[in-house]
Amino acid sequence: MMLKVGVTGGIGSGKTTVCKVFELLGIPVFYADDVAKSIMQTDPVLKTALLNTFGENSYTKDGMLNRAYISSIVFNDKQELEKLNSLVHPAVLRAFDNWVLEHHESPYVIKEAALLYESGGFKMCNKSILVIAPTLIKMNRVKLRDGISEEDIQLRMNRQFSDEMKIKYADHILNNDEKQLLIPQIIQLHQQFLLIGS
Repeated sequence: MMLKVGVTGGIGSGKTTVCKVFELLGIPVFYADDVAKSIMQTDPVLKTALLNTFGENSYTKDGMLNRAYISSIVFNDKQELEKLNSLVHPAVLRAFDNWVLEHHESPYVIKEAALLYESGGFKMCNKSILVIAPTLIKMNRVKLRDGISEEDIQLRMNRQFSDEMKIKYADHILNNDEKQLLIPQIIQLHQQFLLIGS
């Protein structure tokens, strides 16, 4: 059976950086958030569900997802966000299952998802890795990367479980605090997963 490893972490924790290192080690990575954006555009069942739930303005006249419109509905309304997630997450899980079949030759695969624990997606993985970093470091990384205000970053952080809550679910923790070297921590996990996956 294919070993499936979930990778998550709060905004600015460095989970994408971690996944790029795993890719350099030859491990396929499924980026759930990128796939979600893509299938909202391409999955006909999901498109119909989004139109039925959020109305005809969900897509532009030329059939493109109207991100600004959807964001304006779900950004400050937890119930609307839950509705959106309840439509998108099952479609992402289907896409992940199909993707895993395509990578059956690999010793293991990784699923990167910002809301791995919040969505319950971790239950589909054999192991999960949580990438953590101090709040100040995360804030600075996101400000540099996205050029958004601390208030906006805080709003995004508030929509995710806290690190303390995520630690309860995590099988492994990678500390990306810019003091401990990250790559040796990743290589150590990689070697463990190769043994399990072989």
